[in-house]
Amino acid sequence: MAERVAIFPAGRQDIYARYRYSAAVASGGFLFISGQVGSREDGSPEPDPEAQLRLAFQNLDAVLAAAGCDFGDVVDFTVFIVDPEPLLPVFGKVRDEFWGPAPWPTLTAIGVTWLSGFRFELKATARLREGNDNNG
Repeated sequence: MAERVAIFPAGRQDIYARYRYSAAVASGGFLFISGQVGSREDGSPEPDPEAQLRLAFQNLDAVLAAAGCDFGDVVDFTVFIVDPEPLLPVFGKVRDEFWGPAPWPTLTAIGVTWLSGFRFELKATARLREGNDNNG
């Protein structure tokens, strides 16, 4: 059985401890990342949708970096969007700032009715780079 190693970005462990989950888990050569939202340092939502999404990507980048990865290592990506019709173009614009060149990861976009005050949530799976299976 593959070992599970919890990964946390610097300075945000208290938010994950409060809600009892890991930012990511490294296991079996992959990094499974919990949904990242556009939360400020205190955990509250950034009110502007575009700024909120940009912050969600920055939070995702921080989790990837904590595991020795970057967005080029992401193989599967899911975005949850409250009221997706008007916000999908916002996603496309901000996504392009972070994704880099092809090949891009797989993408699933899901419209939802509630994200606890947030408009977007980003979930990803990345491959771990060789030698990074036991980050913590």
